[in-house]
Amino acid sequence: MFISQISPVLPTTCRFSLFFFAWRCPNIHFTPIQTCPYRRHNKLKKATGTSVAVKMLKKAEVVRLQQIEHMISERAILAALDHPFIVTLRGTFQDELYLYMVLEYICGGEFFTHLRKAGRFENMTTQFYAAQIVLVFEHLHSQDIIYRDLKPENLLLDERGYLKITDFGFAKKVQFKTYTLCGTPEYIAPEVLLNQGHGKGVDWWTLGILCYEMLKGEPPFVDDEPMGIYQQILTGKVTFPRFFERPAKKFIKGVLQTDTTKRLGVKFPGVKLIKEHKMFSGPSGVNWEALMSKDDAALGERGPPIIPEVKNQQDTSNFDPYPESTELPPAPNYSGSDPFVNF
Repeated sequence: MFISQISPVLPTTCRFSLFFFAWRCPNIHFTPIQTCPYRRHNKLKKATGTSVAVKMLKKAEVVRLQQIEHMISERAILAALDHPFIVTLRGTFQDELYLYMVLEYICGGEFFTHLRKAGRFENMTTQFYAAQIVLVFEHLHSQDIIYRDLKPENLLLDERGYLKITDFGFAKKVQFKTYTLCGTPEYIAPEVLLNQGHGKGVDWWTLGILCYEMLKGEPPFVDDEPMGIYQQILTGKVTFPRFFERPAKKFIKGVLQTDTTKRLGVKFPGVKLIKEHKMFSGPSGVNWEALMSKDDAALGERGPPIIPEVKNQQDTSNFDPYPESTELPPAPNYSGSDPFVNF
C-alpha cells in the first residue's frame, strides 16, 4: 500500500527546495513533492536543490512484523556512518502512519540488475566490486558493527560506477557474538544456521558468496527450497567451474570456511590478510588508497568497469517502476508508549 503525498506532522527543522524521491522498491514508495521537513543530525548542513530518496515504512507493518528494534537500530547505525561506499542518511521524520528515512539518491541503478544483464563478471570486474565491500566491512567492523545482509539486491551503483551499500535493517553493533537468525538463505553463514552465535565472520562469508555469484552468475548453494540450501551450506562443499581463476578460487575457499577460526578476515591478522591475498594484490592488484578516494586517474584501467547511463541527478531510468497505491495503511496499534518517539 502506498500514498502519493506525504503529510508530516513533526515541526519543520530544515527544508529542501525540492525533494526528488526516486528509489522505488516493493513496500517502499518515493514521490516528488515541493518541500519536506525532516530531523537533521548535527553533522548535516542545510542542502538546497538536492535529489534524495526517501524510504517510507508503514508503522503498522513494522509493529506487526516485530521490526521496531531493527528500524531504530538501522537509523542509529546509518546516522553514525560516513563512508564513500555506504549510502548516506540525511535525516528522518515521521507522521501518524509512516516512518521516513531521507537518503542520498544513487541514480546508477541496482547492482543486481547490472549483474543479471551481464550474466557473470570477469575476474577484474569482480575484484573491483569485492574490494569496495572489503573497505566497507573494514570500516564497519572497526566500529563493532556487523552488516549481515550482503547480496546483490542491497548494492547500488552511483553515476560514476562505484558501489553504494544500502539497507542496514539487519546491521547490529556487536562486540563479540549475537544469536539472531537473519539473512538471505543463499548467503547465510553456517554458524547462524546452527545458532552457535555469530560475529564479524558472517560478513566475510557473505563476501565469498557474492564473489562466487559475480563470477558464475549464481550463488554456490542453490535449491528450490530454503531447507535444501541450508543443508548444502552446512555440508560446506563448494563446486568451482573450470573458468574460475586460481586466486579467486583460493580466496572464496578461504572466506567460506565453516570453521570460523580458519576463515579469512577472522583469523589473524584479520582484514590485512584479505587485502594482501592474491585476489587483491600483485601486479594487477588493488590500489586501496585510490579506490577509497575514487581516484579514476590513479585507478586507470582498474577503475569502474560499468558506467551507468545517467542523464542527470534526477534520472530514474536505471530502476524498474513499481505500481503505486493510494490506499492508506491502518494506524499502528501500540500496547504501551510510542516506540518510535525518538525515531
